[in-house]
Amino acid sequence: MAESQLRACQNMIHARDKELTEALTELSRAKDLLANLGVPGYANPNGPTGTWGSYFAPGTTLSRFSYYELMQAPQGYSENHLLGSGSFGSVYRETLNDGREVAVKVFDLQHQNAFKSFDVECEVLRNLRHRNLCKVISTCSNQDFKALVLEYMSNGSLEKWLYSDDCLLDILQRINIMIDVACALEYLHYGYSTYIVHCDLKPSNVLLDEDMVAHLSDFGIAKLLGEGESNAHATTMGTLGYIAPEYGLEGSVSIRCDVYSYGIMLMEVFTRTKPSSENFFGELSLRSWINDSMPNAITRIIDSKLLVPEEEDYTEKLKCLSSKMELALNCSMENANERVNMKDVVALKKIRIQLLT
Repeated sequence: MAESQLRACQNMIHARDKELTEALTELSRAKDLLANLGVPGYANPNGPTGTWGSYFAPGTTLSRFSYYELMQAPQGYSENHLLGSGSFGSVYRETLNDGREVAVKVFDLQHQNAFKSFDVECEVLRNLRHRNLCKVISTCSNQDFKALVLEYMSNGSLEKWLYSDDCLLDILQRINIMIDVACALEYLHYGYSTYIVHCDLKPSNVLLDEDMVAHLSDFGIAKLLGEGESNAHATTMGTLGYIAPEYGLEGSVSIRCDVYSYGIMLMEVFTRTKPSSENFFGELSLRSWINDSMPNAITRIIDSKLLVPEEEDYTEKLKCLSSKMELALNCSMENANERVNMKDVVALKKIRIQLLT
């Protein structure tokens, strides 16, 4: 009898413990929700935890969403709406309650560098405004959830357009996209009070809107150089094949690293060949392949979809592509001091004018 009473008592204690745990969990969720809604007295006094848009300057106009509202997006965060994923998180296409389509970048907080990546993106995006940079709509941050709400780019990434059998970019579209990217980099390097280095320039980080205007995205490992600084040390690497030699070997980052990556991407866009292609091994790389093919064998390396010998403007296109590959080689010199700077984007614009006339 005593044993059965003891068992019953233990069961009651366990039940009460479970009820208490559930109540505390609900209370915690309620406090988070109140904080996310901006209710006074529930925000973290030590920082902008749980509030939308609080990472941005007072003069910045941002939409405000609660954590609850974002999590109630009709599609949910499923693989069917996954736009892409990287080292620090995943990006989903979502429709908000007001009907707006957005891209929500949800950070994987299990990754040790995700918190830093979120802070860096907020720091960069809150200060910058340019038509060729991905626009941030708002942010969300609490202990268990960090996200950026970004403008949705309906045409996806440049990588998709280069390598999908269902997509085709003509020569003028590729020129315009690379001019857009160059303008974005020129702004990062010279349009702000300090140098900003993107550090991870590649086709998957270039997004295209409904008008095929390119927008540079993903500033998760970007570097903001201090006043008077021309370089910094990085412990997080960009993508192999695109990073400059000094970045990969020494972790030394400067705006010249972005110039190098731009040169490699310029080669990739017009040859439709990745720098990580299995065709490159040993001393052979995308750059050396193109360098060895210039100027007499350029038809061997250029994307065959861009050059049709029977076309009337074949010769003009050939000259245009030769000029472009020369610019790419000048951007990707092994010695950082020998590389051109992004102000030389005018050279690319001249190439476009040359093609149009």
